[in-house]
Amino acid sequence: MAATPGTHPTPADEAREAAVEKALARLDLDAKARLLAGQDMWTLPALPEIGLASLVMSDGPIGVRGVRWTAEDPSVALPSPTALAATWDPELAHRAGVLLAQEARRKGVHVLLAPTVNLHRSPLGGRHFEAYSEDPYLTGEIGSGYVAGVQSGGVGTTVKHFVANDAETDRFTVNNLVSERALRELYLAPFEAIVANAHPWGIMTAYNTVNGTTMTEHRYLVNEVLRGEWGFDGFNVSDWLAARSTTAALTGGLDVAMPGPVTVYGEALAGAVRAGEVTEAELDEAVRRVLRLAARVGILEGADPVVTEPPAPVDGDALAREIARRSFVLVRNEAAGGRAALPLEQGTTVALIGAAARDARVLGGGSATVFPAHVVSPLDGLTAALPEGTLTYAVGADPNEELGVADKGFTLEAVCRDISGTVIGTRSSPSGHIQWMGSDLPDGVTHTTLHTVEVTGTFVPRETGTHTFGIKGLGTYTLTVDGTTHFDGVRSTDTDDPFVSFFGAPVPLAQVELTEGTPVRVSLTHVVELAADAPLTMLAFTLCHQGPQRDPDELIAEAVEAARAADTAVVVVATTERVESEGFDRKDLRLPGRQDDLVRAVAAANPATIVVVNSGSPVELPWCDDVAAVLLTWFPGQEGGAALADVLTGTHEPGGRLPTTWGTLSEAPVTRVAPTAGELTYDEDVFIGYRAWDKESRTPTYPFGHGLGYTDWTYESLDVSGTTATVRIRNTGPRAGRETVQLYLAPTTPDENRPARWLAGFATVEAAPGESAEAVIALPRRAFEIWDETAGSWAYVKGAYEVAAARSLDDPRVTATIEV
Repeated sequence: MAATPGTHPTPADEAREAAVEKALARLDLDAKARLLAGQDMWTLPALPEIGLASLVMSDGPIGVRGVRWTAEDPSVALPSPTALAATWDPELAHRAGVLLAQEARRKGVHVLLAPTVNLHRSPLGGRHFEAYSEDPYLTGEIGSGYVAGVQSGGVGTTVKHFVANDAETDRFTVNNLVSERALRELYLAPFEAIVANAHPWGIMTAYNTVNGTTMTEHRYLVNEVLRGEWGFDGFNVSDWLAARSTTAALTGGLDVAMPGPVTVYGEALAGAVRAGEVTEAELDEAVRRVLRLAARVGILEGADPVVTEPPAPVDGDALAREIARRSFVLVRNEAAGGRAALPLEQGTTVALIGAAARDARVLGGGSATVFPAHVVSPLDGLTAALPEGTLTYAVGADPNEELGVADKGFTLEAVCRDISGTVIGTRSSPSGHIQWMGSDLPDGVTHTTLHTVEVTGTFVPRETGTHTFGIKGLGTYTLTVDGTTHFDGVRSTDTDDPFVSFFGAPVPLAQVELTEGTPVRVSLTHVVELAADAPLTMLAFTLCHQGPQRDPDELIAEAVEAARAADTAVVVVATTERVESEGFDRKDLRLPGRQDDLVRAVAAANPATIVVVNSGSPVELPWCDDVAAVLLTWFPGQEGGAALADVLTGTHEPGGRLPTTWGTLSEAPVTRVAPTAGELTYDEDVFIGYRAWDKESRTPTYPFGHGLGYTDWTYESLDVSGTTATVRIRNTGPRAGRETVQLYLAPTTPDENRPARWLAGFATVEAAPGESAEAVIALPRRAFEIWDETAGSWAYVKGAYEVAAARSLDDPRVTATIEV
């Protein structure tokens, strides 16, 4: 009888389980095998004979795309997962989950492919921004809140990527060699916590191999650990195209192979049963878990869904703005003239500088991408918040050193034609990016009739000069600008990554002299060539554009003059999609382009320089000691500019604390992300993140847990009674505020085989000026345990421990010693 692990089945659980068994008994072998295979990119087949509707899945984790990956079907875009973790607030993560459930239901989605709870093993990891933290405990707490929030709305989650999918290089084939102890104490730990605390309805197994077995076939980790030890009763879906073997996947615990229609399940699975390679009983277990999921989300006849009345509606814009400002981490705020640089004084004149201040980077690249209905840039936010005449803007330096998606100034549509050239369908295209998957095609268009797609329309330049046009994608293209054909040929690649059309670099193909405000016609035609046996029915290509490139020194000089003329300079620096994205790892931690030069020049001209760092992951800040303030805003989502204005002007304080250590690449202890001969050995074992910085006695730029607010706190006492710590703090500053109280454990007798200290608990408290507040924090048993590889079990390590109540890892305020 399936129920929440550690609980007894409720009557509703029993009724759903009865409906599952009744439905299962009515299915023949072929129907059961078909149910476990994607019928297209995002869905499982309906089985009308048992009253089963088609199950719909969609990517997250910062929004819900739906089955159409297009700006025509907009989604609320929340801040990046690193930002959500920077709030250190599981309840806020829960609220984010409720909103995403609301978005999923609006789009007809039953299962959200999120959250990502892989760890920040190395700052070079390409999807670093899409995971929460370097710390497994913080990751598990934020992930638990997120999963519980989504599922409270009646929408399933798939916690991913199970497991050790911590880098992108050779992600389809890499064999990660990880000790059992490191797996248990670090990489499995967030999954275990989320299964125990939030009871997810799904898990997604990763592309990579762990210790010689690919994860979609990893019987030990899936069947013995996840299902056996932890009691997980949900379904296990492959990452897209990760399943490679019919029999090994089924016996390894994989329930659903995505996407379809070409998979290792379906007909191949039915054939394997008939051939005696797997048993029908094993098949039935997988089908039972899929039917259980269907019952939980309300698409199986005769079964009441888990949630019959969804939570009250959530204002997506307001929540996105709140999460953003609660996530911003103020890592530096120096006094100048007797006053800290932030918040800004009323009436301050501001020179806003940076290309990313105008054209905001609000989310990371890859499958995490969604298309919001609007984006509030820093320029938009500060223009609305500051008095008229007090704000100026200068580009300063552009981080985009290559072409981007054609969007601003473009009015486009996609025109579909058959092989005779007859138009068979059209669709508006809010940008030059076309990404149609599975059956997501314009009305009246099918894959069998579609021959070409033309992205065409007008472009009104914002600047006079040489504009560059190009493409991103593979295949045959014709590019025309202002009546002249600049390219008519084939683009190819030597990579075997099926997602290269998403992640590949744009190729410049035309340079055209254009005049500001004078419209021109543009056209990019792509000949559609889909292989009949392709495992993925996907059409993806992009019309790209780059505006006139001015002399970088001139742009910096203009920014310096603007900064010199203002009371305060706010410089927004950023990464780009070619720096942080799914599909590849980072090569360094430097800001792209001339942005470091820009900051140095502006800071030399104006000592009241505030730098806003718009990146999802750590970047090097070689100028940080030379500026008045540094504010990390991650990828802040669609309301990022409004939230930035809230924080800079002081209507709200920055609430974030670092969920990962920030430092230079030369000092970072764990940097290897590329395999050798197909293998990547996790030589660092249990020492990643701050654990590794401690072990190597290295000093980061900013430590784990660091973050400043706009008031001051005095830590008055720490009392530990049994497994509960009570911390009393007082707001000794001039305004109300919120503090994140962090508890760290450290053995009083050092042990080189254990970290020097580790996060054991945290809580946020609020207080008005002069008021005190108490944070009551439980110390979990697991905080005192290590994995004993010889015994194959957890070992409780007795002895004396120092408990530190701290503002960050390196800022303990009160301590106590306990004996366990």
